[in-house]
Amino acid sequence: MNFNKNSSNKIKHMAISTNLKHIQATLPQNVTLVAVSKTKPVSDLMEAYHAGQRIFGENKIQEMAEKWEQMPKDIQWHMIGHVQTNKVKFMAPFVHLIHAVDSLKLLQEINKQALKNNRTIDCLLQLHIADEETKFGLDQPELTALLQSKTFLEMRNIRIVGLMGMATFTENQDQIKKEFLALKSIFDGIVTQQQLPHFDTLSMGMSSDYPLAITCGSTMVRVGSSIFGGRN
Repeated sequence: MNFNKNSSNKIKHMAISTNLKHIQATLPQNVTLVAVSKTKPVSDLMEAYHAGQRIFGENKIQEMAEKWEQMPKDIQWHMIGHVQTNKVKFMAPFVHLIHAVDSLKLLQEINKQALKNNRTIDCLLQLHIADEETKFGLDQPELTALLQSKTFLEMRNIRIVGLMGMATFTENQDQIKKEFLALKSIFDGIVTQQQLPHFDTLSMGMSSDYPLAITCGSTMVRVGSSIFGGRN
């Protein structure tokens, strides 16, 4: 019985390594791969780690903190899920990039916890680009208001390094492309204004649509099931 379990684990781990290397080989040099490892065991993540992956994305802070404690310290941990302000303190000591910042209130809490940990935390502002109501994110007027607010301009322990967005969950490629290009246009507008010196990251594209996202200008893709297989 154990023999079967061990061999199926071996096959699974070989598949993770193969999948990862295949994806890495297809990405342009300027595109960063975030391996979305939520719900996956540390053994799966270590397989990806041994295949050269150093950036992992989680959507629950507690799970990410547990994995951070167990795994090598040269890993960059990205928080890609919706963030509750009361949980920020648990990731503030180690998180590398927070993808889904969707309010000034959340940004204030990240700034406060970063200061407590004597750190500057990189953040992406999440824009709502999808047709679905269920997606989080700022609209364009809210984004402008946030970037021009006195509160934001006085923050010293966060760094806005780009934007993040999630397209509508649909088979319609034209709609997805339209949403990605809309986000790219907003991103380019901010780059042109040169008000944010470290602003160079556009995080869009997941397992189902990352090749399209890259053609639309994405510089960071969040890929999970294409590396680790489906989730239970």
